[in-house]
Amino acid sequence: MFRPVKVSSNGWVVHILAPSAFAELEQSSASPVSRAHAAEQGDSHRHGTGHSFLLVYREGLASDRPDTVVVSESGADCGFPLKSSAMVIENEENFFKYQRMLVFASACENTSLGLENCDVVLGSGNRITRRACMAWLNRYQRVYCAFDYDAGGLQMFATMAGHLGEKASFVQPGHLESWHPKFRKAPASTERFTRAIQLAEDLGFSSLATAFRETGKFMEQEMILDD
Repeated sequence: MFRPVKVSSNGWVVHILAPSAFAELEQSSASPVSRAHAAEQGDSHRHGTGHSFLLVYREGLASDRPDTVVVSESGADCGFPLKSSAMVIENEENFFKYQRMLVFASACENTSLGLENCDVVLGSGNRITRRACMAWLNRYQRVYCAFDYDAGGLQMFATMAGHLGEKASFVQPGHLESWHPKFRKAPASTERFTRAIQLAEDLGFSSLATAFRETGKFMEQEMILDD
C-alpha cells in the first residue's frame, strides 16, 4: 500500500500506492462518533450506547420488583426522589438479596443503611461506570460500592472514585483477616493477581492487599451471603 522514498539522510517521502484501500483503512481506524458508526467499522463495542438502564431497589415499592432508571448523555429519567445515599452492588445474586447487603454494608461502614436512607443499585459489572451513569450517581451525597474483592472490582471502584471523588466508598470489613477463608477464587493469571495487589495499595487498602498476598486468591461478593 505504501512506497517510501529516501530524499535526505533522515528524510523520507511516503507514496500511497492504493488510495482506495488507504481511505478504507483511515475510515476503519477513526474514532467512532456513535454506536452505529462503530458498527460500520466492524465493532459496535468501540463506542458506548446512547442509552442505558439501571435497576434500583428503593423505599415504597409495591412488590419485590425493582424500579428502573433510564440514563443517557442528556440526563436521567428517574421517577422517584433520590435518598441521600446509594449502594451499588456488582452482582445480581447480591442485588436481589439487598437486605442482607444493607446489613453487611452498615457493619462495614459503621453506619445504619436501609431503604429509608439508601437506594440500592445493580451495577451489572462495568455498566455502572459509563459516563451517563456516573453523572446520575453524582447526584447522591454518598455512594457505597459493594464489589468483588478482585482486580475487576477494584478497577471499577477506581474508575468511579475518579468521577465521584470522596463520595465513593469501597465496602469492605474492618477486620478483613477474619474473612481470609472466604478468599477462594484463583486469579485467572499472574498479571490479574499482581494488578489487584497494586490497585489495592494505590487505593490505600493495605488490609486487602495483605489478604491477596496471604491467600493467593480473590473473594467473590457472593461469599458475603454464605452462612
